[in-house]
Amino acid sequence: MVDRVLVTPAAAAMIGKLRAMHGPLLFHQSGGCCDGSSPMCYPRAEFRVGAQDVFLGAITDTPFFIGAAQFEYWQHTQLIIDVVPGRGSGFSLESPEGVRFLTRSRVFDDAEAAELAAAGPPAHGDAMAQDAPV
Repeated sequence: MVDRVLVTPAAAAMIGKLRAMHGPLLFHQSGGCCDGSSPMCYPRAEFRVGAQDVFLGAITDTPFFIGAAQFEYWQHTQLIIDVVPGRGSGFSLESPEGVRFLTRSRVFDDAEAAELAAAGPPAHGDAMAQDAPV
């Protein structure tokens, strides 16, 4: 099955560092205020997902959700989570580390799009236990 979200080695290393500091994590990409559509990393127990949040998959055993409105725009693309120097939003856990997570993307090819269509729509936050292992 094609993955809807991937992670670069540099971002995976930062996620590992943050997990060691904060415990289980969760990513959410809303397209809202603050850093716009930057992926935000939170302690898993401190962020509640809801019916409008779409589960894209897990990166380094960390669930990744996106707001439904953003998913409508990006459903045809694979998200690639990277990390770059600079400060992003103060809400995301990586901010004090002098880096920020960044979403890169690429359009699914026809075969990948057909595979995803055959699999049906991804789960929404209200259909899964937030603290379930991924």
